[in-house]
Amino acid sequence: MNILEARCTGLARLLVALVCLGGVGPQRLCASVDANTSARPVAARTIAFTRTAGTTLAAALTAVPDDPAIQPKPIKPQSDDPAQPAARPAAPVRIALLLPMRSDTLATAAESVRAGFMASVERDGTGFKVEVVSTGDAPRDVLDAYAHAAAASDIVVGPLARSAVAALADSDAVTRPTVALSVPEGHAAVPRALPRRMLVAGLSIEDEAKQVAEWAAREHPQGRALILTGGAAWAQRAAGAFEARWNELGHTNQRFAVPSGEAGKAAIAELKQKLEIDPPDLLFAALDGTGLRAVRAGTTTAIPCYGGGSANPGRAAGEPGASPLDGVRILDLPWIVLPDHPAVMVYPRPPDTEQPLDMDRLYALGIDAFRVARELALRGGAPFGMDGVTGRLDAVANPGGRLELRRREAAVVVRNGGFEPVDSEH
Repeated sequence: MNILEARCTGLARLLVALVCLGGVGPQRLCASVDANTSARPVAARTIAFTRTAGTTLAAALTAVPDDPAIQPKPIKPQSDDPAQPAARPAAPVRIALLLPMRSDTLATAAESVRAGFMASVERDGTGFKVEVVSTGDAPRDVLDAYAHAAAASDIVVGPLARSAVAALADSDAVTRPTVALSVPEGHAAVPRALPRRMLVAGLSIEDEAKQVAEWAAREHPQGRALILTGGAAWAQRAAGAFEARWNELGHTNQRFAVPSGEAGKAAIAELKQKLEIDPPDLLFAALDGTGLRAVRAGTTTAIPCYGGGSANPGRAAGEPGASPLDGVRILDLPWIVLPDHPAVMVYPRPPDTEQPLDMDRLYALGIDAFRVARELALRGGAPFGMDGVTGRLDAVANPGGRLELRRREAAVVVRNGGFEPVDSEH
């Protein structure tokens, strides 16, 4: 019995050791065997993996234990984690820029507008997508291109040619907010209704001449004007617009034709005599810079002289022999005459610094055309205002509720080869 008891006792001890080493109920069994242990009893933990329909094995193996004592610290979601997709950005506003890039006569002008437009997009175009749509000269081509552009865009900017804008305005095709880049033919002289969604942002010789008339009237309340007119069509339009507004303001005027070439020399000699015999209070020059310089040099008159952007001598103002131009009052785009204005300085100049002033003006028009389209999109068609590179721009609702864009250009005086800003509003 002693041997048997000894073996039984040994087997019992071996069984206890195996159970403790095997991990089955180790805490309770080991504690009961060794009552002198200093370890504190730990409750048994059960880790349950629940696999539901569609749960992968990898997901089950990485499931978090139920016991809060062993919960891992939360991990910050990573942007490339497929379980945490990034928020989808808002769809960009789509703008179609409709330009006569395939035109034999307007391609250079169209490129200037395009370059200015894209310079503006580069600075302020976050959230916008621009597609340039090329057209030719034919109105049918422009209307077809507009229809396709409107179907794929939120806003259309264009056309550029006055005839193309007129064709579009007379059609029923304007289905999107549209920023026209010219005043349509027939609109300046005889205002007519435009499509409700069309906003005209083009540079207008007529509007500019009317503003010059208002400026001159403020400085010469009882003034009598002599309008100097060149032979070009634009000169006739400018002269007519100045005269109409001048007469509306209650003033009188005369006209004097200044042709180009040899005939111009004889006309200037005649003009000099006229100014000496019956001097007006002021002159309005519907002339280009070359013609105006010839008049000022040939008449040596001190009579105040006003002109629009076409009379701006530009870079020639600082050249030798340009002193006769000193004192001439010019209304033109800030981009041309106020290059240090804060609203102008933020945009890059075109690469060709020697290009004609008209191309500089179209580049500036492109800059402001995008800004106008941007405001239309951001404000949902509500009125707005801004200091543009082509002037102070205000989109206001007319009595019929349609937005109209009004532009106030910059007033300057030619002085010592440069431009000195003046306040033309008072």
